Amino acid sequence: MNTILVVGSVALDTVKTFSGASHDALGGSATFFSLAARHFAPVQLVGVVGSDFPREHRVLLSERGIDLSGLKIAKGKTFRWSGRYGKDASVAKTLATHLNVFKDFSPKLDEAHRKAPVVFLANIDPALQAEVLAQMKAPALVAADTMNFWIKSKPQAIKELLAKVDIFFCNEDEAEELAERPNPLQAAEVIASWGPSVVVVKKGEHGALMKIGSRFYIFPPFPLADIKDPTGAGDTFAGGFLGYLASTGVYDDVDHLKRAMAYGSVLASFNVEDFSTKNIEDLDREGIDERFHDFVDRMSVPRSDELLKSRKAALA
Repeated sequence: MNTILVVGSVALDTVKTFSGASHDALGGSATFFSLAARHFAPVQLVGVVGSDFPREHRVLLSERGIDLSGLKIAKGKTFRWSGRYGKDASVAKTLATHLNVFKDFSPKLDEAHRKAPVVFLANIDPALQAEVLAQMKAPALVAADTMNFWIKSKPQAIKELLAKVDIFFCNEDEAEELAERPNPLQAAEVIASWGPSVVVVKKGEHGALMKIGSRFYIFPPFPLADIKDPTGAGDTFAGGFLGYLASTGVYDDVDHLKRAMAYGSVLASFNVEDFSTKNIEDLDREGIDERFHDFVDRMSVPRSDELLKSRKAALA
């Protein structure tokens, strides 16, 4: 089992949806990722919070086995984000972003962090992502995420980073904007040409697609009647995906990558069923695997020869 290092934001989110609202709730890319990945592999979290960060949040993360030795407390206020979701649950309208102590975040890794075999560069400035990689000691697997803000402001830095990345996560709009292509398939082709051997494009309520080599693999979302809060779903997806891969130690096998996609979808489905991190804080592996097998059963399509064999066996 391989340790995962995640470098990203730990935040306090204020969110409004059709189902209600939450105020100053636990959030941040590194937070959602860690709470998902911890079910599969040890997680080391590197980030920064302000002196106002509630102690109970730190205790919550620590009690769930997440290594917080890299989570620094700086003088000032914690990064805050507020947003609102309309009828389209996959699109958030940002109402306010206050970087606060995160504005001066400059991750410095200790020896244990530098040796982590798997690293996830969560949604931060691509220059900082590159700085983290420069401190690592030959990780076996490097994965990264980004967002529209960095695509608009630092596209060249992202392209340079991708030359050093094995797996790249982005949503549909981000992929199309970064690659300057009109659809996610074309966009993934372009992004893959810059370096990543695996490109995962998240499509929200429409599932996700994965490009490996010359082939695309399409995955639906886990069907849910009610979605309360989509915040952090993409990071939770990445946590399930990389957590599963880290637990296997196999990073280039198509079948393992397909299972990683399914686990990512399952973790994301739990996340959106409640506000903030509430529905993923106390998950157990048994519940995750139960939904995983349900998900895989729903997707499986028997070949015609298998149907004929089963029909003949039933008539015999």
